[in-house]
Amino acid sequence: MEFYHSMGCGCDTCETDHGPRPFLTNIMHAASQNPNFRTAFWTGHHLQMTLMSIPPCGEIGAEMHADTDQFIRVEAGTAIIRMGTCKEQLDSQHRLHSGDAVFVPCGTWHNVINSSNCPLKLSSIYAPSQHPKCTVHRTKEDAAKETHQVY
Repeated sequence: MEFYHSMGCGCDTCETDHGPRPFLTNIMHAASQNPNFRTAFWTGHHLQMTLMSIPPCGEIGAEMHADTDQFIRVEAGTAIIRMGTCKEQLDSQHRLHSGDAVFVPCGTWHNVINSSNCPLKLSSIYAPSQHPKCTVHRTKEDAAKETHQVY
């Protein structure tokens, strides 16, 4: 089985999404290089990894995935995650630092807020996939337009 590396992966469908082939990379480095609010980095048949860059004082916005579990990892920066059973009551709050991760079960409302003075770099795994293969949202506003969601 051939593995593709982050440099010169031979991906013929787009330049950002390296799935569903076997793929090796350094996620911290890839996340640090991602300038976009959201980039689909690897989309497989049953899960997807996106990379995110949240500006200082920015946030993902309160969201909930009805049929998708999510794993969020801070690659650089610090964040606050708020979670709860409804959008108006995110009463569980925790601080996250580089290397910290949180598992968000489907049906859980959550929001990640950048609490640092530099861009917050995240990696996020969805199972099953949440976004179309090769998705790139340069800004939070672009994401809201394309997904028709209010963040």
